[in-house]
Amino acid sequence: MKNLDKNHPIEIYLNENILIKGLLNQIKYINIENDFETFYNIFNHLNEVDKHYTRKENQLFPYIERYGWETTTQYMWTFHDQIRDELKQIKRKIEENKFSDITFMIEDLINNMNHMILLEETTLFPNAINSLNNTEWQEISIGDKEIGFMIDIEDKNLKNLAKTKKLEIEIDAISYDEDFLTPNQVNLIFKHLPLDITYVDENDRVVFYNNGDERIFPRSPGIIGREVKFCHPPKSVDQVLQILESFKNGKKDSAEFWINFKDKLIHIRFFAIRDENKTYKGVMEITQDITDIKDRKEEKRLLV
Repeated sequence: MKNLDKNHPIEIYLNENILIKGLLNQIKYINIENDFETFYNIFNHLNEVDKHYTRKENQLFPYIERYGWETTTQYMWTFHDQIRDELKQIKRKIEENKFSDITFMIEDLINNMNHMILLEETTLFPNAINSLNNTEWQEISIGDKEIGFMIDIEDKNLKNLAKTKKLEIEIDAISYDEDFLTPNQVNLIFKHLPLDITYVDENDRVVFYNNGDERIFPRSPGIIGREVKFCHPPKSVDQVLQILESFKNGKKDSAEFWINFKDKLIHIRFFAIRDENKTYKGVMEITQDITDIKDRKEEKRLLV
């Protein structure tokens, strides 16, 4: 690959790969029963690979899909999820003190993570570099910073990019059905809502997400304009598309699920959006962490 600027998104991926390979090489030779603390610390560091994969899924993939690489991105996303599942299974074995099972599981994990690095460095990254232009790389850098990295990134140019503001239009207030709000007030409301909102238009493209401080599922600017079928893990895409179809044909107006995610109970709801003529205008996805409220049965009327 050609020389890259400091903290170019691909350079960061490559530096993270160096870290991943080093961690895999270390954990390969550690006996968990003889040196549990060292093993556990390295394993926890390896779990940071989720940031690496999440940046690819939400930032890099949307851009290379514009150049016809949808099959590659979907295959890699499936592979990401396989590695994530392996990490979860090993974590479960650690919590259950079933150390004898972990040795073989670690071998599979090492092989799969090294294979992913090979796919990235021989196929994905070279093709991305040859396809994307400087403007696209700058946009990716901004969204990458929102998701985070496995390594420390200290670069003034990257920070300045993240602070770049969208074109500001002077509007005193916007009329809504019941009131007038300034754009700043609208942004503050969405930012402080205790839930995640994503809006997909009638053409199945993402046009909005709220950017709260503690999102459950990561979102970044790269998904705006992306087809919704590429915004979900491949294993759940069919179900999402079925929901959208049921909304479009008028058979349903809502759907909901509960899932366990990172030791939390997550409530996911989909609502069909229709105008005053009942014409389908898209779908709103609302995601909320209900871990702390699911078992509450009594009223609370006093502020404590």
